[in-house]
Order: sequence, then C-alpha cells, then structure tokens
Amino acid sequence: MALSTPALGETRVSPSILDLVAEPDRVKTTSIDRVAYASDASHYLYTPQAVIIAKDAVEVSQLLAASMRAGQPVTLRSGGTSLAGQASGDGLMLDVRRNFRGITVLDQGKRVRVQPGATVRQVNARLSAYGFKLGPDPASEAACTIGGVIANNSSGMACGTEFNTYRTLESMTFVLPSGTMIDTAAPDADAKLAAAEPELVATLERLRDRVRGNKDSVALIEKHFALKNTMGYGINSFLDHQTPADLLAHLIIGSEGTLAFVAEAVFWTVPIRKLAIATLAVFDSLDLATRALPDLLDSGAATLELMDSTSLRVGQSLPGVPEAIMGFEINAQAALLVEYHADSEEELAGLQGDGQRLLDAASLRAPAMLSTDAANRQAAWKFRKGLYASVAGARVSGTTALLEDVAVPVASLAETCGSLQELFEEYEYEDSVIFGHAKDGNIHFMLTDRFEGETALNRYNAFNDKMVDLVLSKGGNLKAEHGTGRAMAPFVRRQYGDELYEVMVQLKAACDPRLMLNPGVIIDEDHAAHIRNIKLNETIEVEADRCVECGYCEPVCPSKDLTLTPRQRIAVRRAIAKAEAEGNRELAAELERDFEYSAVETCAVDGMCVTACPVQINTGLLVKRLRREDANPAMAGGFKAAAKGWGAATRVGSVALSVAGKFPVPLVRGATDVARKLVGNDTMPRYDADLPAGGKARKPLTGNLGAAGTEPSAIYLPACVNSMFGPGGEGQGVAPAFEQLLRQAGISVLVPEGIESMCCGTPWSSKGYEDGHAVMAKRVLEQVHAAQPAFRLPVISDATSCTEGFAHTLEEQGFEVVDLLAFTSRHLLDKLPEAKRIDSLTLHPTCSSTQMGLNGDLQKVAEAVADTVHVPVNWGCCAFAGDRGMLHPELTASATAREAAEVRELAASAHASCNRTCELGMSRATGKDYRHVIELLAQGTGIA
Repeated sequence: MALSTPALGETRVSPSILDLVAEPDRVKTTSIDRVAYASDASHYLYTPQAVIIAKDAVEVSQLLAASMRAGQPVTLRSGGTSLAGQASGDGLMLDVRRNFRGITVLDQGKRVRVQPGATVRQVNARLSAYGFKLGPDPASEAACTIGGVIANNSSGMACGTEFNTYRTLESMTFVLPSGTMIDTAAPDADAKLAAAEPELVATLERLRDRVRGNKDSVALIEKHFALKNTMGYGINSFLDHQTPADLLAHLIIGSEGTLAFVAEAVFWTVPIRKLAIATLAVFDSLDLATRALPDLLDSGAATLELMDSTSLRVGQSLPGVPEAIMGFEINAQAALLVEYHADSEEELAGLQGDGQRLLDAASLRAPAMLSTDAANRQAAWKFRKGLYASVAGARVSGTTALLEDVAVPVASLAETCGSLQELFEEYEYEDSVIFGHAKDGNIHFMLTDRFEGETALNRYNAFNDKMVDLVLSKGGNLKAEHGTGRAMAPFVRRQYGDELYEVMVQLKAACDPRLMLNPGVIIDEDHAAHIRNIKLNETIEVEADRCVECGYCEPVCPSKDLTLTPRQRIAVRRAIAKAEAEGNRELAAELERDFEYSAVETCAVDGMCVTACPVQINTGLLVKRLRREDANPAMAGGFKAAAKGWGAATRVGSVALSVAGKFPVPLVRGATDVARKLVGNDTMPRYDADLPAGGKARKPLTGNLGAAGTEPSAIYLPACVNSMFGPGGEGQGVAPAFEQLLRQAGISVLVPEGIESMCCGTPWSSKGYEDGHAVMAKRVLEQVHAAQPAFRLPVISDATSCTEGFAHTLEEQGFEVVDLLAFTSRHLLDKLPEAKRIDSLTLHPTCSSTQMGLNGDLQKVAEAVADTVHVPVNWGCCAFAGDRGMLHPELTASATAREAAEVRELAASAHASCNRTCELGMSRATGKDYRHVIELLAQGTGIA
C-alpha cells in the first residue's frame, strides 16, 4: 500500500500491519488525520503514527495479532471522551466507533446487545420505547460510547455501584492481543479460551487463588470496591467470579483498552422510574452543602449532585440555566441538585415530604421546593451534565484544564472538600472547582494552568502528592469513575500496595505479553508519567478558542464519518497555530492545504454542534469566518451581482433545472462534471437525476394571500428555494398549500411587492460573501418596512433555514420572525376542517427546526396528518445545506446513511420535512418522496 510522507514524518507502523486493510481509504497516515485523532477529552496529547478505521471484529483480531507479532503499540479509540489519557496513544490507533454502532434490543428491553461505537444516549433512545435504560448514566451520555463505558467501568449520577457496568454486564465478545476471540455467552466459552490461551487461563486461576488466599488482599479489595473505584484493574473480579471466561470478562471491564478489545456486549437494563421530583438547592457554603448529604441520602434521594461556587459563577454566564443560581452575587455558595424517583404517586408523595422537611430546615440562600416541573428539571440537568466543559471553557486562553475525580466515604466528604480547598489556596490554583456525585462520595475537581516549565510542573506535583495523601487517609480511591488512564498510573501501587499491584502487573503480562495494548495506561513504573505530554494549546480564533475537546459535538456532526468533526477541526486549527509558533512552516502549510476540503468545504455550517456544546461553540461560525477570509474576489463579486439581480437569478436557476430535466441525465451530469474539473468542486454544483424541475415564480403571490376580505395577520416571505426547486412528486408546493390552508381558516397574509428579489441571505453568509449578504439584508429590510409602514406584523417564511436567515436580519430591527410550522400549529390548525389521515408518516426534523425550537410544532402538524408519526432514532442533519449537497454529494450521502437505512425499515406511508433542500437531500438518500409537512396537511384537508 502506497503511503504519503507527511510533514509529521513517515509512519513507523509496519506495512505488514497496514496491508491487512483491504480498502486504502480506511488507513489514515496524513498529518491532518493524525493530528485530528490526537485530540481527546483528556489533558494529554499523543499523536498516533497511523489510524485505521476498523471494519469489524475479525479485522481487529487480525490487526491486533499482527501488531503483537511486530511489537506495535495499539490504542483503541471510540468516543474519545475519556478524561485521563486512556483514549490517546502515539502508536497505531484503531477507530472502533464508525463501523461498530449496532444496537439490538432483547427480551422486550430487559437486555440489549450493543457494539462499542454506539453512544449511551443512542442505546437509551432505543430502550426507552420499552420502558428501560442502561444502568450506567455518565454525564457525557450524549457522546460517550459503550466501548468507553465498558473500558472505564462507567457509572454516573444515579447508578452508584449497584448498576454500573460491572454489575449490569451479562456477557461480552472480546478479542485478545493474540487475536483470540471469545463470546463469553457461548456454552463452550471456557473450553475455547483454555484451548486457545492455556497459559493465560492458568495465570488467571493462579491469581484468583492467590488473591482469595490472602486475607489482607481480600480486606483491601472489599474496602476500596465498596466505593466507586476505577483505580487499577477491577481485581474485585477475583473475589466475585470463578470460571476463566467470566472472570476475564469482568477483569476486562475497567481495563481501559489494555487487556482486550470488546467487540460486543450484552447488558441487563434497568426500568425507567415513572415519576421524578427535583430541585436545585443553593446553600450558603460548600461545607453546609456537604454536611447536609447524609440525611438527604437517608431520605431516599436518587441523585445528589454537588456544585461549588465556581461552578455556579460560570453557570450565571450561560443561557438556559436554572433560575435558582441567578440574581445574586456568588462568593462561597454551593448547590445540590436533589432528585427523587418513584413508580407511584403515593411513593413520590412520601419521598417529597421527607425531602422537603430536610430542605426547609437547611441553611439555604432561598427556599428550594421539590417539584415535578419538567422544564426546570431539564435546565438543571443540562447545566450539570455540561458542567465540566462549561467551567473548563471559561479558563484563560492558552491554559489547560486538568480534571481529577476521587471517592471517599460520604461521612468524610465535607472534610475532604474543605481540605481540597485549602490545597487549592496553598498552591494558588485560584479558579479550581469542585463538583460531582455527592451521593456516592464521588467528587471531581479541576485545576487550570499552563502546565509547562519546572515551576508549574513542580507546583502540580507537590499538590498532587498532598491530594493523594489526603484521599487515601480518608479511606478513599484516587479514581472513582474516570479511569486510571495516564493521570494516575504512577499511583496505583500507592493505593493498593506491592502485593495487589504485582497481581495487576501479572494480569497485564498474561493478557498482553508484548505490552503493546495501550502502553502507559494503568500500569506505568515511570513516576513522572502523569506530567508528560500535557496539552499546551496555542490561542486560536475566538469562535473556538474556549473548546475543551470534550467531544460532545461529534455525534451530531454531519461530516463525522466523512472528514472531520467540530472537535477535530478545532484540534487541527490548534496544531496549525502551534506549528507556526514553532516555525514549522512545512507542517503548517500541509495542514492548511488539507484543512480546506476536510474542514471548510465539507462543513455543512448547520450549527448542530452548538446544540450539544456545553460552552456554546458553533464551529460553523469559525468555518464561515475562514470562508470570508479566503473568499475569491471574483466569486465574491459575482455573488454580489447575483444579490443585486436576485429575481432574475432565481428564475434562471429554475429554468435551468427544468431544461436539464428534458435531456438525458448522463449528458447533463457529464457537462457539470467537466465544469467541476475546470472551476472546482466547491464552485460548480453536480447535476443528478433526483433534482426536480424548477419551481414557479413568487411574483404572482404578491398582495393579500388567503381569505378574501380579511386584514392580513402576518407578512409572508415565500422562500426563494421553493421557487428555484419545484415540488416533489405530485405535490403542489408549500406556498400553494399554505394559501389553501389560509382560505380554509379564514385568514390572510401579505406578500411584499418585491418578493421575487428577496432572500434570507444564507447563500451569502454561509459562503463568506459579506458584500452580497449586506446587499440582500438591506433589500429585505426595505421591502418589509414598505409592506407595513404603520405597524409591525409578524414575518413568516416557509423553509426553516430561511426563517432562521430572515430572523438574523430582521429580529435585531424589532421584527418578530415566525416559521410557517409555528404559525400553522398555533393559528391555523384549530380553524381547519379535520384532515383525512394517512396511516403513518416519517418526519425529518431539520437542523434549523431543532435550533429554533420548532420540532414540537412539526410534530403537532404531523399528528394532524397521520395516525402514527415516526422520527428516526438515527435522525441527524442531512448536510444538503443549500447547495452543499450538490457541491459535495458525498457529504450528504455520509450524513444520511444511517437515518436512510432506518427510514427504509420503517416503510411509512409518507415522508415529510420542513425545508426544501432537506427534502431533496432525504429524497436522494432514501428513494422516498419527501415533501413539506404543510403540503400533506393541505392534501388531507382537501384541495379547494
């Protein structure tokens, strides 16, 4: 296999390993790919020599066996949300997320079979229909994957140690470094393991007997594993499990990719409690909050989440946080998010009474009332789940956030927190923060600094040594749920002593004789290992500089399986800045060159990343900035001219589509392909058979539209995209459908005279053409003002992305902008004749409908049309993004692949969305005819 020679240097991974991969595009050795995969949520930076996008478990088996023979270090990477460095490495990295997302619900939800690339949220979305969920409930559930959940023995906010991974995993299929693959659910699993790995089995049995035969070891294990504990290997397995396959499976849980690859796992699930009450109680101090814990725990609280004053201070600057933390100056306060769960009203009432009495007697800043209010509960949990990234995002530019987590007995938590605060003060970590799962005595604390140079590293080492002494003196664990990783590997012996540490060393050697699987994680005799390769980020563009690389954005990114994710785009920007600062122009130039396609051209700028980002980073804004800065003057001039003559431009585009449809598709497609080679793929769209004929002009719609003789209720701006692209199938188009509904409801709207030349401006803003956008924004404002000189009606548009674009232009001038979905849902539905319903409808919400909070209205309109409404679990942005799906069809194909497969399985009677280009993208992906849901509503109420 021919490999590139990137500026980072030629890969040192042997061709004998890389050649095992049949498809060359799954082997990544360019500088940009290696830099992108170097990023994870931890404070470490290790750049891999090569990355392989693994195809399946059999291929992983072959790659591990070849790597063991060659002594090639291997790191397994799935979600990359681990915080202690266990998801990064400088050898060969295997991506076991992209092609490992399978989820199979078993026994009506009581069990579930999952592959390592599925996120906890995706699994729970499948299980929720059956009334079950996974036991582990980590705060990063939107992004963390099952591979990491198993590798770290994840727990979370409510599950404690009772329902963590170790306690709820039924069986697994694992692959050892030798390539041996074992399904522990198979009746002959022990026999197969013994036949393939006799020395390993003998060692497991010997270590099991050694541990059980040493009463001091037994006592120490029972002490540490009575609390949350992910320090070292899960050697409690030696006490809990007997047979070799079952014993090894449970030792692999929490082994952080150092013993085996888990290709698949079956979990026992837990029932979803039917009822919940919650409150966010703000105490006058951290000490008072922690001292309230034992009584609240005894009262039956399901969750008790602690947040200190720094957490609250950062929270006050974020949108949508609970009202309880707003409106006062924060000094020493701390908060507890208190929640109770129940299955009956009677049970809930009893819990509420007990909990409320305790809260009423507590020293609170203001009364805290336990409530079933879903909005407040959701706001509190959103804040809590994003807390680490939010606090880390508020750090000083150029510094690194270092997060640790420890566990102590609940009775010792108040003293431990107090002592930690004293250590922060002693070592001048002024912006440190404490938060966590107080119910389990499990707290997280964060330090921020530029961990560079002797002074900074010595300060951290001195702090760390005292912190270790503190936690161990309280009978605690140095790692509770984030895994040992690299951060605590040098301290494993200190927690367990020589005897049990030696057991762990022998376990590692028995499973991985060449010590090639994730070296440096869990077992590392280098006492300075935890301070090596700490991230030292350069300052980059303001839109993205506060990113902590948590990875929450990745599952919602439409380009995640094609090029780069938002986190990776930011990581590459940082690598470019670092290369420039170090004078490495060759690397900077190579990264800049490859960044153009991988990050700029294939970004849908859909903004979905901001919906998942705890610090509200919209990487699309960064890409728009880069497009502005790199805008071709000739193209910018052309787009400005188009803005000035937009009415003619839309009609030319419409006519061109209609004319193209009369010629053989290969002829027209071939012509556009030739043009693309001449002017570039990012300039010339590609024609294909699934593009419709052109749409109708908007000018005939001007004036009062709808019920005759009525005063207009709104200004209606039909989107030009519905004029350029005609309706799908036998549809009439959204504007005629809306006109029909208006007449039926006895309502009218006003369409401005200049509508043919108006646009929301998104085609210019998304491409970075500021002058053209300014021309269009000025025209839109003038026309809307002219349409209603004496008063201001709400402004409606009929494509969600266009509504969003108009909102950016008009709302700052005092206009209310409303999407057609919301207007129909709130003002028309109750006035329309009952629709003739169809059997089933599959919806595709859009990125704009999601960000504008319109999905509820979309659902309401759909439910007026169909008996059953489906929104695919694998729903995501289609990435058609105006013309992006025609410029880069591969982007839409990748973004829609999983949703399209689910849509075909659902086999609904009809398919709908709320944005014409998204309808085109989904029609292309699925072969189904997607139309605006308003068209279906009009069809159901009868064509007038």
